[in-house]
Amino acid sequence: MYRVFIALLLVVHTFSSKAQLSMPRLFSNNMVLQRNAPIPVWGNAKKNATISVECNGMVAITTVDTASCWMVRIQPMIAGGPYTLKVTELNGNKVLSEKTFENVMIGDVWLASGQSNMELKLRESENGKAEITGAKNSNIRFFQIPHTIETQPQQDFTSGSWLVCDGNTAAGFSAVAYYFGKQIQQEQQVAVGIIQATWGGSPVETWTSKEALMTLPEMHKRIDADANINHDSFNQDTLTEKRFFDIAFNSLNGEKLHFTEPSFNDDGWQTIVMPKAFKEIDNHEYQGIVWLRKSVDIPETMSGSDLRLSLGYPDMLYNLYFNGRLICKNVWNAEKRHVYTIPAALLTKGKNVITLRLAVMWGGGGLNEPADSLYLTVGNQRVSLCGEWRYLKNAETALPTVMNYHKYPSFLFNGMIHPAIPYVLKGFLWYQGEENAGYPKSYTTLFPLLINNWRALWKQGDLPFVYVQLPNYMKRKTIPSESDWALLREAQAKSLNFPNTAMAATIDLGQSDDIHPKNKRDVARRLVLAANHCAYSKPGIYSGPMVDVVQIDGSSIRIHFKHVGRGLKIKGDVVLTGFAVAGVDKQFHWAKAVIDGSEIIVESDEVANPVAVRYAWADNPECNLYNAEGLPAVPFRTDNW
Repeated sequence: MYRVFIALLLVVHTFSSKAQLSMPRLFSNNMVLQRNAPIPVWGNAKKNATISVECNGMVAITTVDTASCWMVRIQPMIAGGPYTLKVTELNGNKVLSEKTFENVMIGDVWLASGQSNMELKLRESENGKAEITGAKNSNIRFFQIPHTIETQPQQDFTSGSWLVCDGNTAAGFSAVAYYFGKQIQQEQQVAVGIIQATWGGSPVETWTSKEALMTLPEMHKRIDADANINHDSFNQDTLTEKRFFDIAFNSLNGEKLHFTEPSFNDDGWQTIVMPKAFKEIDNHEYQGIVWLRKSVDIPETMSGSDLRLSLGYPDMLYNLYFNGRLICKNVWNAEKRHVYTIPAALLTKGKNVITLRLAVMWGGGGLNEPADSLYLTVGNQRVSLCGEWRYLKNAETALPTVMNYHKYPSFLFNGMIHPAIPYVLKGFLWYQGEENAGYPKSYTTLFPLLINNWRALWKQGDLPFVYVQLPNYMKRKTIPSESDWALLREAQAKSLNFPNTAMAATIDLGQSDDIHPKNKRDVARRLVLAANHCAYSKPGIYSGPMVDVVQIDGSSIRIHFKHVGRGLKIKGDVVLTGFAVAGVDKQFHWAKAVIDGSEIIVESDEVANPVAVRYAWADNPECNLYNAEGLPAVPFRTDNW
């Protein structure tokens, strides 16, 4: 036993005395390192050991500090490769350990971050499947950071490695970042590496460091309230979220209560007139399961044939029943067209009953406009499903409250941004804002705070920051109205006052019925134009027209624009749309607008003495001002009401 004990001690001593050379996961085979800049390489090793890093004939040497940390900076290199990066740990002339990374390219590295529209995968985008078949390109590399929530800044990611672009790796990568990287690679003729750090539904403050956020007094209370959150909190919330979806998907208590049966008496249920969202009648965001029923008389001329039932744009998860038969079980966001076949055998003479089990959550829930999208049809005959529906809330188990810790200040920065610092970059790509649209005015402070925060931490000066302005979304309104999305776009545009920033306006690339518009190729093209301006110093028009000088002249307002390129243009119609003016009463009215060189003259018969003008100021504005280069004018207002 004594000999065994001594042997074990020797084994333990041997392992403890061996060097533990380790490096962050950002250093892996297939990595892209930034050209024309000193390249930091770092990790951990035995105290006081010597570290030698070699790549493409460049050698850098350092000594490991007393905290077992080391960092070297390789001299700048021009674009090229593939190379080998070799890291050696030495004790004098004795090699303790080494790491070798193959297929390393020197090129341009971009960090692409934001919420779901940056996260939307190539395979989910418009024409994405066709793009995937030809996506193979060894000069494009991806590093996808896993979703990670942390209360404190981390030194490494939980997983991840650099992948060479092909159909398989590109399919699950950000569509915007893929198209951006592809075009930059073609134009610059260098390898391009994209690091993706995204999480759907994340606000800007979760991507910002705690230290930066604490410079804002209004953030102190929020951050202090999070002091007791830990990994046990995260684990519990994961279980709660699982139960949330189990109930949303699977609890069919209503079937046991016979809600789906045509003979069920729903006289005691409340009434809602569809199309409508439940938040419109509750004045708050109800969350839970709602059962809806509607009786429909189908003419004899429509019997004997299969019918088509259209729910238009239903919001969230639902089950659809017709005369007691389950027609479909829809998973949220799985269907684009909610049109179903109702077999002729299910029809009855006279009353037929449509039943919906609807999971109302995340502020949504209901049957959305337009009204003409709700119907039963066969041939040229149609029966509308608009009007009164009966509904019942709270008949099933309540949906539990999910804390959504990925929305908490600094939590995503800690796990998904901090470990990438100081991996040298060419610049940042950003597509986010939807989650902050509920409190848009604070974005004027929070967004530039993030820009300055990241730049300060990377210590590369005013690194190019290229971002997407929110597109058009939601129902189009017929009269000038206030809009949180317009305010958010305004806050985004204000950040152009910071150096080396550029914005891709996408006010024409959204979809009224989908917060995740699928055309990501054109978004990326506009980001490339913006990047060409602030990262590559390429001449040319990179922005749509932006308001510059506004002059009031009696009953009209003259607006001078910059970024007009080869001239202002009207897209589509012959009449400019999207302009509204107001007098001192602050009541806006649609205005007539005409192009006069690089200016627009605006006036309205209803406003004799205008004092303010707005353009494209709505959630989903009707607007058609462009420059000749095909870029849309950036929404604006001249008031601060």
